[in-house]
Amino acid sequence: MTTKNVQKPLSKNKLLGIAGLAWMFDAMDVGILSFVIAALAVEWNLTPGEMGWIGSINSIGMAVGALVFGVFADKVGRKKIFMLTLLMFSIASGLSALATGLVVFLIFRFFVGMGLGGELPVASTLVSESVEARERGRVVVLLESFWAAGWIVSALIAYFIIPDYGWRVALLITALPAFYAIYLRIKLPDSPQYTAKKTESRSIMQNMQEVWSKKYAKRTLMLWVVWFMVVFSYYGMFLWLPSVMVMKGFTLIKSFEYVLIMTLAQLPGYFSAAWLIEKAGRKFVLVTYLLGTAASAFVFGAAETTALLIVSGMFLSFFNLGAWGALYAYSPEQYPTVIRATGSGMAASVGRIGGILGPLLVGSLVAAGYEIGYIFGIFCGAIVIGVLSVLFLGTETKQTELE
Repeated sequence: MTTKNVQKPLSKNKLLGIAGLAWMFDAMDVGILSFVIAALAVEWNLTPGEMGWIGSINSIGMAVGALVFGVFADKVGRKKIFMLTLLMFSIASGLSALATGLVVFLIFRFFVGMGLGGELPVASTLVSESVEARERGRVVVLLESFWAAGWIVSALIAYFIIPDYGWRVALLITALPAFYAIYLRIKLPDSPQYTAKKTESRSIMQNMQEVWSKKYAKRTLMLWVVWFMVVFSYYGMFLWLPSVMVMKGFTLIKSFEYVLIMTLAQLPGYFSAAWLIEKAGRKFVLVTYLLGTAASAFVFGAAETTALLIVSGMFLSFFNLGAWGALYAYSPEQYPTVIRATGSGMAASVGRIGGILGPLLVGSLVAAGYEIGYIFGIFCGAIVIGVLSVLFLGTETKQTELE
């Protein structure tokens, strides 16, 4: 079978339909967690610090999963890891709905995060290797747009289910459809580039060391900085979004309603980034959308009126998720096939450390009495550091053939 024949079933529609559907279910679970945290704070009388740990334990699992499954995807193939991580994520997510206390809930959320953290960089690697250079970036960003769809569905579930039926039912609803995605994914071929160029003789340690070789060190440093700053700010802001709305004086149901409105802005954020990324380039989209995120975060944190809160929150969703799409398109393009999943996975793993610290920082600063505006100002500064790393260390990869 030739490479051309392998690629046929991986047309844009098939690729987005199968990989994107699972991506959406993943986002549903992460999205619902932000609403569950707000509900659990009431039901279990959680402190701000304990609320922060719920978000952070997810990111600890994601850091471990991104590293472990990223390096193994270069060893055993993209598809096998794609299947394994989704299975782990789905089972642990369903079990977390049965938790009776915080400790058990945190354990299950760790394994949810591990599956999710491993899946996302491997998914973007598989898609990158299966699409022609002229539309590779656009297709990866469109894959990421399924994340916004998942967040929107999770916001709808939270708004209509949690107040009347509780957070357990909401978690089960988001976990069960993922098993359908596993069924669909069985038919998905592995990456044609991996199949053609895999080298069984290479060790995992060799791959990890090559990521920091002279040829790729600058790219790796850039990715690690931007991943850390983006994930740190994203999870610090978005996992706390419903809770922040409650702190600003809104009821739980009203905060869910407003966050749903803000979440709708994610889709045009993705679609505009997908349109721009093949025209203006990866660096332009990343820098522009990250600066838009920083400005929106600053305004949101300082907002005192409902209208300004909603509008700035919508711009925050628009720019931040557009930047995410560009980052997932940009990362696999930095490395050759033999270390592509390893490099992307290691960068994502470093990013997840930021995802651990972000929610914990918010919890500790809220407990210490700091204003929301001050906290969001920290995230604003972090995003600017990520922008500088892309500007000075990043190279443009628009429509270039992968090594």
